[in-house]
Amino acid sequence: MPRSPAQQAALLASPDDTEAQFYEALQHADLDRLMALWADEDEVACVHPGGPRIVGLPAIRAAFEAVFQHGAVHLHPERVRRLHSGDCAIHHVLERVQLHDGGKTSWVIATNVYLKTALGWRLVLHHASPGSAGDVQELVADAGTLH
Repeated sequence: MPRSPAQQAALLASPDDTEAQFYEALQHADLDRLMALWADEDEVACVHPGGPRIVGLPAIRAAFEAVFQHGAVHLHPERVRRLHSGDCAIHHVLERVQLHDGGKTSWVIATNVYLKTALGWRLVLHHASPGSAGDVQELVADAGTLH
């Protein structure tokens, strides 16, 4: 049974809720669930590792439909850095991907941008780039004094 907008908004009460739903949809190859997380905006965009910029809901849907033809994506967020300001949230994520060919691990660095809407927090950008095992170690510098 489809959820009402109020039920979906309750499930997407924070950017973290939306992100959890996003990764669960990928892990279950659930295209409808995944697409329900995107904002209804013309300029939503997605970049798959090594791929072009995909703009608009129909193009994003087609891209994920092609991905899901190979089955679920065994992808798990490992490290998340969060920046929230008002009605916008940016999450920088290190993703661990279990490949289908014998359980090898691959790494992806992703940026997910969320916008607070009347229907809850929605995804407006997912930008993923190839990573490496070295990305598990984060380089973090103290902010220090600017001047």
